[in-house]
Amino acid sequence: MNQVNKKKSSEKMKLIVVGSVVLIFILIGSFANIIFPGTTFALIIENSIGKFFNIIDFIKNHYVTILESITVVIFVWILNKTIQFLILITTRKENRSITLGKLFSSIVRYLSFVVALFLILSAWGVQTPTLLAGAGILGLAISFGAQSLIEDIFAGLFIIFEKQFVVGDIIQVGSHRGVVKEIGIRITKIEDLNGDVLIINNSDVRGAINTSCNPSVSICTISIEYGSDLPKVEKIVRDNLESMKKNIPEIIEGPFYDGLESLADSSIILRVSAKTDEVYKNRVRRALNREMILMFEKNQINIPFPQLTVHKENNENNS
Repeated sequence: MNQVNKKKSSEKMKLIVVGSVVLIFILIGSFANIIFPGTTFALIIENSIGKFFNIIDFIKNHYVTILESITVVIFVWILNKTIQFLILITTRKENRSITLGKLFSSIVRYLSFVVALFLILSAWGVQTPTLLAGAGILGLAISFGAQSLIEDIFAGLFIIFEKQFVVGDIIQVGSHRGVVKEIGIRITKIEDLNGDVLIINNSDVRGAINTSCNPSVSICTISIEYGSDLPKVEKIVRDNLESMKKNIPEIIEGPFYDGLESLADSSIILRVSAKTDEVYKNRVRRALNREMILMFEKNQINIPFPQLTVHKENNENNS
């Protein structure tokens, strides 16, 4: 740990030294005539690095263009925030609208940057046809050199317009399962139960399982002893299903008594299930377990412990 801290301190010190040297060069190049007026040193600085770092002369000669550039940045920033706000208030009613809103916000953010860049370059005298030609060449280069980026963009559009999943859905991608927090123009963010966020490229979202399309089934299994009055136990379970639903408001359909799940070594296993939203699946399962235990205790239905039969060899008979 100490070595890591020392390495970080060393890197930070290097950055400070480099920054200080650059700042000194800029100050000397800009204010040489003021600091050393009429000297040979000032003349040398003015004819060398002063041509590159003479900020005062640069501002004097281009202050109109600088102000125009600042105005463009402020205008585009205000326009971007206004559009983002309009998207927010018009797409906050349902998950699909929220998903489209996040996508449009991402597109607007990128477009704002491109528009501001074009306007600033135009203000500095770069011809618009040259800009468009450069953009065309850049687009062609991107199409060859950034195929994965284009894949991600198209995959994101297909995810949204084919309604594969939306923000708020619970999906499983590979071994990662969680809530979709954001679908951007390039990436999708999925947050699991621990709060960890998986950031995955849209083109890598393959074979995703959307568990939010239909109500999910929460299953409770509970054991009773062999020799128990099974018809009586089943009647008690069925008679209490309605009260269980009242005690568990997250249940959408059910609960249902599904009958005998299996015949185990030392018990008969019964099954009760209910339909709920995927986000409440585990909560409803735990609540069903609690309701069944309380119901069995109230009606004096025994839940058996695991049993093990041991056969002891009789040595006397063998002898």
